[in-house]
Amino acid sequence: MAPGSPERAYAGAVLTSGPRATARILAVVIALTASASLVGCSASVPEQAAQSPGASGTPTAGLAPAAASTTYRIVAAGDIACPPGSSVTPVTCRQADTARLAAAQSPHAVVPLGDLQYERGSLADFQGSYASSWGSLKSITRPVVGNHEYKTAGAAGYYAYFGRKSPGYYAWNAGSWRIYSLNSNCSIIDCAAETAWLRRDMDANPRKCQIITMHGPRFSSGLEHGNAPYVAPFWRVAYNHRADIALAGHDHDYERFVRMAPDGTKRPYRGIRSFVVGTGGKSLYHLGTRKPGSAYFQATRFGVLRLDLGASSYTWRYITTDGVVRDQGTSNCL
Repeated sequence: MAPGSPERAYAGAVLTSGPRATARILAVVIALTASASLVGCSASVPEQAAQSPGASGTPTAGLAPAAASTTYRIVAAGDIACPPGSSVTPVTCRQADTARLAAAQSPHAVVPLGDLQYERGSLADFQGSYASSWGSLKSITRPVVGNHEYKTAGAAGYYAYFGRKSPGYYAWNAGSWRIYSLNSNCSIIDCAAETAWLRRDMDANPRKCQIITMHGPRFSSGLEHGNAPYVAPFWRVAYNHRADIALAGHDHDYERFVRMAPDGTKRPYRGIRSFVVGTGGKSLYHLGTRKPGSAYFQATRFGVLRLDLGASSYTWRYITTDGVVRDQGTSNCL
């Protein structure tokens, strides 16, 4: 730069005056404008909103496009289908409504949380009732076995319908997440062996984000059943491996608990956040004694829980069959 020549600093560049300076200024302005536009676009990508259920029609897997590839979406509910031929009322046998709602969320996977077919879970009953509602989502279903399935010896109807084998627990991957489908019928199967398997799999598959699913809830304010101490061993293993979420049914209501330790102590920075989602259609129960850690409870409408699972975070929405989001939130994995 020649001594005495006019100059000025702009955005970290030194520009001289004259025709060349004007051209340089224009180039800098254009570059800054383009950069700002890119930043604005990336910051304004909208979150995909919850979808309302369709008014009619049979839910079919794959009818709607899947959720965005950056997240893995699952829909969960338990306590689902009445026996074939049962009367539909405002408060019973609404499995067709919840199936439509589940399909409307365009999930990657559906997780029925046990007691999928009342009263005895026979293969004939599965084919006569569950199949015409939630069965339309069978190709993306990751089922959990409940106690009513064992009203048929060995839960034979459940295993025959889904093509799975006893003892009914397994693990699967949902994007970057590891999800455990557990059998909580500990008076029937060997849950000590299951707990040992769970520990081995969690040791072998360390993940930042994990979910355990089962029928019996560790914590529940439902009047009919309440807390299930027999699943505490599962919880202890999951807690020690820093699992994030526990899903269950059994009580026919929806309830969310804050992050808890297996002994019922609140652990806001360490515990497992749990959901009871027994609102799949069979019937609705009532609130009993509100348990410590209960953050939200409702037992007036059927609905499903939608989870959008990101790389290190998740969003939950409890959506009822009228399309209203009744409970929602976002959290990071532990």
